[in-house]
Amino acid sequence: MTENLVNVFIDSFGGLIDIPFGKEILIAIISIMPILELRGGLIAAALLHANPVTSFIVALIANMLPIPFILWFITPLFKKLKQFRAFDKWIEKLERRALKKKDKIEKAEFWGLLLFVGVPLPGTGAWTGCLIAAILDMNKKKSLLAACLGVLLAGIIMMVVSYGILGGIIN
Repeated sequence: MTENLVNVFIDSFGGLIDIPFGKEILIAIISIMPILELRGGLIAAALLHANPVTSFIVALIANMLPIPFILWFITPLFKKLKQFRAFDKWIEKLERRALKKKDKIEKAEFWGLLLFVGVPLPGTGAWTGCLIAAILDMNKKKSLLAACLGVLLAGIIMMVVSYGILGGIIN
């Protein structure tokens, strides 16, 4: 599924590839987005035959950018948005989906969040992990560190997968 979404983005924004730093911009855009995150960015990098080291750094930074904003501002934002009928059900649905996965994080807190973010499985990642941490009112500084280390772990795993396994298939 991730690879299909990445291909949609590559097809949609493929014109970026022709400008200076276009591949890096596309990798950053994909890496900052929920669902795709760093995993999608590194898959895109491999498909675009981008420099692995540069791609890793760009995807890592882009995926880490939203972490502090999610941890510190998502719950106040959700409270404000819940006051509007148009957003109320949508916010509650997001919270319910996130809380379904809270058991994976709640017991082990720091290590649970690190592994939840770091093990690249569907439905996990920095966005969801930080949303759960914010909803559970976990320590924000520890959550920030755990999420960033989790992104780093996911990046290492995805580099092996994207440039190792996927790279072997593509080449």
